[in-house]
Amino acid sequence: MRTREALVSGAAGAAFLTGLHETARHVVPHAPRVDVLGMRAIAMALRTVDQTPPPRDTLYWLAMVGDLVSNSLYYSLVGFGQPQRIWRRGVVLGAAAGLGAVALPRPIGLGRQPNQHTPVTQIMAFMWYLLGGIAAAATAHTLDSSAFE
Repeated sequence: MRTREALVSGAAGAAFLTGLHETARHVVPHAPRVDVLGMRAIAMALRTVDQTPPPRDTLYWLAMVGDLVSNSLYYSLVGFGQPQRIWRRGVVLGAAAGLGAVALPRPIGLGRQPNQHTPVTQIMAFMWYLLGGIAAAATAHTLDSSAFE
């Protein structure tokens, strides 16, 4: 698979994940709030270099762009390697991202996930990242010409 198709696949997985997060946070009780974690991460990084974080609205958009770019690059890894293993890579990458989303915020200094007072929030976060990996794999599979041979 060419790099361009891999990046498109990664962007598809990231767009799916971000769309799911953003839709759910408005309608699902106890939805994961990765937007809040992203804003905390940006503010923390800026304070580390003695900069004042921007207003909340600006932080939100910076977090969204950061999520889309970083998740696109991460999920693009689905497109590299043997074409027969695209689906496996999608599941493994999605599951790894989901575990990281659930387990890492506190240890890296971002505090608790908002709404984390129920296990449903953690299950949703894990599953949504997993689905992002599967969406990237589906896109990679569709774009990979050898998948149709």
